[in-house]
Amino acid sequence: MGRHKVLNTPAIRRMPTYFHKLVLMQQAHEEVVSTTVLAKYMGLEPIIVRKDFELTGVKGQPGIGYKTHELIEAIRSYLGWDACKKACLVGAGSLGSALLGYQEFSEYGMLFTDVFDADPEKIDTRIHGHLVRDVRQMTPRLRQARPDIGIICVPAIHAQAVVDDMIACGVRAFWNFSNLCLQVPPNVVVQREVIAGGLALLSMKLKTHDII
Repeated sequence: MGRHKVLNTPAIRRMPTYFHKLVLMQQAHEEVVSTTVLAKYMGLEPIIVRKDFELTGVKGQPGIGYKTHELIEAIRSYLGWDACKKACLVGAGSLGSALLGYQEFSEYGMLFTDVFDADPEKIDTRIHGHLVRDVRQMTPRLRQARPDIGIICVPAIHAQAVVDDMIACGVRAFWNFSNLCLQVPPNVVVQREVIAGGLALLSMKLKTHDII
């Protein structure tokens, strides 16, 4: 039986910040970058940055650094942003609508192919150019054109049922924005985003530093 590759989650979470900084440097015609510069920008030790870049397979030059464009492409490839991923979003409320309007997703290789909602006032309207379909049309449509990713922005009470239906259609990866820990088979992957978790950390930092 094959083993799942263990992901270096902290390094993966740092990669987008490296990527965005490198793009800015490239736009400023900075052709070479050192780990020292990026470490200072990120508030890290240079050795951590160097080990992160080793994961991408890119090679730097001793005493010189990395070629900016090579590092950008190495990170893009490592994160899988160089391949198009079709996404289906369910729940076109405030959060879902905001995600649909985030134009940088295309830079990360993600393309919205379907949007579904249960609200009659949203059905057959367009949000940021994306047609919103009746959620009752989801199963037959996804059986015809299966997306790579399901994005869940529905209330927690409906999230599991929506995911179950999508799994039955063959969807195997989910980005979960609902306040529910989804129950899925072993061959399905879920990335849960807990927005309140970030706010909780910020609140504790404010409390710890006695800012408020």
